[in-house]
Amino acid sequence: MRILVVEDEEGIANFLKQGLEEESFAVDVAFEGQEGLQLALSGEYDLLLLDWMIPGISGIEICRQVRKKFKETPILFLTAKDTVDETIFGLQSGANDYIKKPFHFEELLERIKVQLRPKSGEHALFTLGNITLNTSNHQVLKNGIEVNLTQKEFALLEHLIRNKGKVCRRTRIIESVWDIHFEYNTGVIDVYINALRKKLTLSGDENYIQTVRGVGYIAKEI
Repeated sequence: MRILVVEDEEGIANFLKQGLEEESFAVDVAFEGQEGLQLALSGEYDLLLLDWMIPGISGIEICRQVRKKFKETPILFLTAKDTVDETIFGLQSGANDYIKKPFHFEELLERIKVQLRPKSGEHALFTLGNITLNTSNHQVLKNGIEVNLTQKEFALLEHLIRNKGKVCRRTRIIESVWDIHFEYNTGVIDVYINALRKKLTLSGDENYIQTVRGVGYIAKEI
């Protein structure tokens, strides 16, 4: 999953990026409001983490603009403002949650996980043929037997299954799973695809992860 951090304090922003990437999130950072707003309105993010007081457009205004276009995207404020009135104001602007600086990363991580839990009517389980992927406990089963994947392998498989039936372009995969932009050599994807195929012991009639030459990969059920 992909998170946008809009935070003008470089130390905090880098700390958040490193910590969240260690938890298998892809993370982009904007240090001022205009860039943050442009990125937030791209629709590429599963969650937004906004500082309230940033140069240019405020976190409050970013939140308001995003809410006009995306009703469901979780938004968390990370700010030093701590009065009851300020908290209410932030929530009324469209935020889902609010955490005050200084903060414990473990608490922030749990708040993020709460916001990313499947909503009522949504599912944490995804299937691809005889493969089941559970985003709640990061478990993958094939024919009911657990398959041990690394964090990146799991993230890659999740990306493919969430987009089942659609061609996943290499540039989009590298940005979503590795948080590296398109100029990077995307050959690393091939290495992980081969590892996935081996760990999932895909036989000839289980061609669930197919190569689209010159473009990327597609997950599909035969």
